[in-house]
Amino acid sequence: MDALKPARNYPIMSNPQAQPRYVGIPTFFRAPHTQDLSAVDIGLIGVPFDGGVTNRPGARHGPREVRNQSSLLRPINTATGAQPFGDLRIRDLGDCWIEDPYSLAGALSEIEAFYRQVVAAGVTPVTVGGDHSIAWPILRAVAAGGPVGMMHIDAHGDTGDDYMGSRIHHGTPFRRAVEDGLLDPTRVIQIGLRGTSTVPGSLWEFSDSSGMRVMPMDELHDRGWRWAVEEARRVVGAGPCYLSFDIDSLDPAWAPGTGTPEAGGLSMIEAQRIVRGLMGLDIVGADVVEVSPPFDVGGLTAFHGASMLFEILCVAAAARVARGG
Repeated sequence: MDALKPARNYPIMSNPQAQPRYVGIPTFFRAPHTQDLSAVDIGLIGVPFDGGVTNRPGARHGPREVRNQSSLLRPINTATGAQPFGDLRIRDLGDCWIEDPYSLAGALSEIEAFYRQVVAAGVTPVTVGGDHSIAWPILRAVAAGGPVGMMHIDAHGDTGDDYMGSRIHHGTPFRRAVEDGLLDPTRVIQIGLRGTSTVPGSLWEFSDSSGMRVMPMDELHDRGWRWAVEEARRVVGAGPCYLSFDIDSLDPAWAPGTGTPEAGGLSMIEAQRIVRGLMGLDIVGADVVEVSPPFDVGGLTAFHGASMLFEILCVAAAARVARGG
């Protein structure tokens, strides 16, 4: 079928990703939208849900605004040479929208069912949240065949427990995932943790006691991003792994639009270089979470979320190609 508005003078612009970045219907990176899983290698998915937040809401609006900001990004990574869209069928699968948003357990069950379909079709899911509680049901699908390792870049460990009567919220997904046998904690590294506390003792007691490698922000700052990459590669090893990036890992100067900001975080270049350093690991799924547009300033957080999503997509695509495309 001929295009309603064909590219007459510039044939390259028949590809929507080469058209002016202010045109078109927003999808992640202007990739084609489909819900036909048979034609997809990597699925870009929005999960507009923030029923698990303990402080400032708004992450339900994250996927839509990250889509908007991702239009600013071009398809080639000039830092690494990666061209993920040239190697694979990368598609925007739309949103895993929630029919039962007022029940946290019910909402997370909907997410799990959605992702089980995606994974069963052989599609690698790369997600934009939503709050971090969504990572637990995603892992229930991604790690259904056995525990995986994880690179977790965040200001918070997210291995807490009960909070105001609920053992399910955005501060607990990785404790629940360990208890479910979805994560091998000895193959998990948590990078950039920091912040204040209301109780004495370690904020990351479960992370430490379960065997996770906790790298607080002070250690990362002292040793540098290259050290963080070396440690991540050592801890995670060659097995399948998940990559979870909370936007609040960035300093609030880079990401003011998030629910639980913490001072003294990563710069964008540090975050980018850490993720680029994961190239070659066997990434079987990934997420970017906690972008909250109502608290953003000039779209800055959503743009940086889209930028980190692109870096993650590059390493996830390389992993997919290494597994056989």
